[in-house]
Amino acid sequence: MTDTRVFQVADALLGPAYEPGGPLEITVKDGIISAIRPMEEPSSGPRLLAMPALADAHNHARPLSTTSFGCGLKPLETWLPSLAAMPSVDPYLATAAAFGRSVRSGCVGAMAHLTRPMGLTSLTEEAKEIARAASDAGLAIGLAIAIRDRNPLVYGDHEPLLSGLPQEIQSLVRQTWLSTPKSPVDQIALVDAVADTVGDIPGVDVQYGPNGVQWCTDAFLTAIAEASERNNRRVHMHLLETMPQRHWADQAYPQGIVRHLADIGLLSPRLTLAHCVWARPEELDLIAEHGARISVNPSSNLHLASGIAPVAEMKKAGVAFAMGLDGCAFDEDDDALRELRLFRLLNAGWGFTEDLTPGDALKAACSTGRAAMGLAKGGTIEVGQPADLMFLDLEALDRDGLMPVDPRQYLFARATQDHIVELVSGGRTILQNGKLTGLDLEAVETELRAQYRAALPTTEDARKAFSAIEPHVADFYKGCC
Repeated sequence: MTDTRVFQVADALLGPAYEPGGPLEITVKDGIISAIRPMEEPSSGPRLLAMPALADAHNHARPLSTTSFGCGLKPLETWLPSLAAMPSVDPYLATAAAFGRSVRSGCVGAMAHLTRPMGLTSLTEEAKEIARAASDAGLAIGLAIAIRDRNPLVYGDHEPLLSGLPQEIQSLVRQTWLSTPKSPVDQIALVDAVADTVGDIPGVDVQYGPNGVQWCTDAFLTAIAEASERNNRRVHMHLLETMPQRHWADQAYPQGIVRHLADIGLLSPRLTLAHCVWARPEELDLIAEHGARISVNPSSNLHLASGIAPVAEMKKAGVAFAMGLDGCAFDEDDDALRELRLFRLLNAGWGFTEDLTPGDALKAACSTGRAAMGLAKGGTIEVGQPADLMFLDLEALDRDGLMPVDPRQYLFARATQDHIVELVSGGRTILQNGKLTGLDLEAVETELRAQYRAALPTTEDARKAFSAIEPHVADFYKGCC
């Protein structure tokens, strides 16, 4: 039986240029846009603006804001170890909350780089719960399993940092952050085992997730590159997020870190690189040459004092760049529409130089990121494209109603997730008037908070250890750059 739906809108952002056009009627058959027809008169219903749904190219499916655990206002290098304050809770609730917020903000797909699994069961069992949460939320995900085998606390030798601390604190630090990792062979096999378990579930794309070059030895990265080529599995990895990482990479790889990644075969269309805040023009040229893509994460980079990514240089080099929230939108509410506005405003250029057009920003947020999570080509409103659509309240966006205005001006000046009337994934409604159709997000978050409150005593020792080492970790990096 053919499933057909018809949407009547006052305006829509059409085609690869995201040009406004309307009023019109969008017909969807079996999850695909089958027709787009002009209407002589506007619909008698609510004034709606149709645009493609968003695809979050880099996230970590964090259950709640890390600031709620006292982890705010820190650079990345001290923020990461501070996350030990977060205890383990039910993995279904944890990811259902994150995925539900993604849908609420207009995303039909999101990258979930699983850097902090709960560990209450085997990873394969946890992956089943993560896949179930994504399905209930209506979200397609890339599930990158984080793997690493060096530099667990700082980018270098941690022993001098520990030597002056009391023995009790040293023991807590070793117990919390310095456990011996599994071998690269075993870690790659674990990712493959997760893929065997959930990789055939629709909307789940299992990937290798090396944390970053400073956290993975050359032998490990080479093995990942070989495994990715052998089984065509995608790879998701952080690169050059912070100034200390740039400094470390220049010392460890004087020939160039991106050149090194190319030489070992890791740069390919299967690779997505998160951040690249400190990438240089010649490195961006290499990334573009090898067909890898970059996820730019504006709010996260601001919250963690990492910098502003060189998006204009990425565009100039021909890099495929996408937008990601990194679990840290500007107001810590996972609002992808507000993130889209910030992404464009930070990178548009100054004065009359337009480095990033509205169309560029929409392509990054709606289209480019889809490849990072294994979604079919889409992210535009065109006949033959997947019916992944967002409908915004144009009456509320055009709050003064004075004169005809290009709706993209409203979108990039004032749109938030509160303007979303309906979100459609593959022709199926997954969000209506702020409520998910497959998940009670409010109930999930309420139960999740209760579990965290009950579990917080289990991380008391880790929080004590972090308080002792935080100034020493900060001193390790101060002046390095």
